Amino acid sequence: MAKPSSGTPATVALTKAGVSFSVHAYEHDPAAPAYGLEAAAALGLDPDLVFKTLLVDLDGGREKVGVGIVPVNRHLDLKAIAAACGAKRASMCDPATAQRLTGYVVGGISPIGPKRLLPTVLDESAAERPTIYVSGGRRGLDVGLSPADLLLLTRGAYAAIAR
Repeated sequence: MAKPSSGTPATVALTKAGVSFSVHAYEHDPAAPAYGLEAAAALGLDPDLVFKTLLVDLDGGREKVGVGIVPVNRHLDLKAIAAACGAKRASMCDPATAQRLTGYVVGGISPIGPKRLLPTVLDESAAERPTIYVSGGRRGLDVGLSPADLLLLTRGAYAAIAR
């Protein structure tokens, strides 16, 4: 098990849970147009293995928010995430709200160790992989772990939410 060198809430949560994970730091470029694709390229990883964490408003309700985790080279299907969360519709969450609810900055939002546990859905493509990579809680830091461990820590579920 890796020791958290960054000390982010994500790495602390992983260590506390006794989950096996790896830490992958890279030099973040603030001008990068897509943080997830930047991470995959910087780390030399297949973009199908690197996942981004996206927050969505469910049913237009205030503070009714869900989390979708999809490969960085794909898009979140809003109808699919709504259905997976038991909602009628979903829209992308305001970045300020996402930051407030998770305690992470946009581009570094990790599904692990947020300030508030939210309904979480991991794209079913992750189930085929022994290891996937998600944000470690800051820009320029990813963690590698098994999809099963990610679902355990987030109390999440698989669904087809990427397009």
